[in-house]
Amino acid sequence: MKKDPGLIFRIVLALGDALAVGTAFLFAYLFRINIDQRPYYFEANPEDFLSAIILLIPVWIILLLVIGLYSKKVILNHSHFSEILRLFVASILGTMALISYEYFTDKNILPTRTVALYAMLLCFIMLLIFRGIIHYVRSRFARKNRGTLRAVVIGNSVNTTRLLNHFMEFPEDGYTLAAVVANKSLVPDKFQKKRYSSLKEALARVSADVIFQTDEQGTEYVYGQAIKYHALYYYVPSESALSSHIGDLELIGGTPAIFVRITPLMGGARIAKRAMDIVFGLIGFILAAIPMAIIWLIIKFSDIHAPAIYSEYRLSRYNRKVKIYKFRSMKQEYCGMMPEQAFAKMGKPELIEPYRKNGDFLSNDPRITKIGKFIRKTSLDELPQLLNVIKGDIALVGPRALVPGELRDYGDRSLLLSVKSGLTGLAQVSGRRFISFDERRALDLYYVQNWSLWLDISIMFRTIGAVFSQKGAK
Repeated sequence: MKKDPGLIFRIVLALGDALAVGTAFLFAYLFRINIDQRPYYFEANPEDFLSAIILLIPVWIILLLVIGLYSKKVILNHSHFSEILRLFVASILGTMALISYEYFTDKNILPTRTVALYAMLLCFIMLLIFRGIIHYVRSRFARKNRGTLRAVVIGNSVNTTRLLNHFMEFPEDGYTLAAVVANKSLVPDKFQKKRYSSLKEALARVSADVIFQTDEQGTEYVYGQAIKYHALYYYVPSESALSSHIGDLELIGGTPAIFVRITPLMGGARIAKRAMDIVFGLIGFILAAIPMAIIWLIIKFSDIHAPAIYSEYRLSRYNRKVKIYKFRSMKQEYCGMMPEQAFAKMGKPELIEPYRKNGDFLSNDPRITKIGKFIRKTSLDELPQLLNVIKGDIALVGPRALVPGELRDYGDRSLLLSVKSGLTGLAQVSGRRFISFDERRALDLYYVQNWSLWLDISIMFRTIGAVFSQKGAK
């Protein structure tokens, strides 16, 4: 999916919660020290109190996350009772965390225990107020079709009418109808102008972020279109199908819908992966700075008129072109060419077939320079891509970045391009020299559909081993 306003809303909600908690503890402290005239037993150090609150605010956010206060089911519950109850429990547990911190650190943070009582009540009130403001602002934005997901509804079912009525009544849930493909009788008058005769026509006319299917007709085709257009896909089951559903069941108003994930790499998982990319990308770049400088000098002095860094456009998430950096390992006259073009230019077109059959590899590739053979064998030519990782063009781990000309060879290219390409990946650590093109594609697709943080970590460790053993290097 190209945008995720729900994720942005949850981030804003977390920032609001952090501000609410900090404000509540500050007011509780100031009220007890400056307004409440009752004596207290010892002088508290304001700096210790402030530092304790700063340390405990992340704990509060984690606590709110664990309790479920950032889950869709809670924040989109129109009765808000569940959210209020969880906020009250969080206020009690969070205040207890502050008392525990004071006890175990042996610091005089609270001049009296009444500060903790005030803080608990104020936290609950402030969280309600801040969340109420954020919910209200989001509702106002949503009613103006800002910050919402553009939805396409397809299917001839009573659930089509239910969904459309819900979108009309509760735009703050984050959905704006972009198109509907259904019988005229199932579509409310307000949405008749958005009715199309086919999904193909609808997707050609409107930009879709999410597709809801409300019947069982052509589910494979509709799901394939969702992948192609990088849209979320929800299947709204009939009552008989509910007992055997797969995926995540959600309620859109009063309508049950099954959310079929194209990839697990969504929402909070994307944030965790991006944070890991930034941290390890920066560490890797710092550690590699001196070797990179030496390699740059060697390549530059070997051909003073040619650039040491080579860049070319590759395809990353959502078919976006990104400029990838590598140390130049090819002779300058063949840089930027497809292998077929380069071999034809040098008068050796007979090398194309063995090159492709051997997994895009030749042991004595005439395009490669002497230093290029070494840096390719040791994978040192990839080091400049750490800059791409830090910038967010690619990830540390992901499918192989495709040259635009290669895209036609990938039947599942839309699925493959639903995540960022990677500096390393499952195919690379599985011995890319020894596996075929189809096997590499299968490994990349497996990664997309079975991503986990642990899988990324294991691939990173396997990459280190592959570099030192030179397994699969080209």
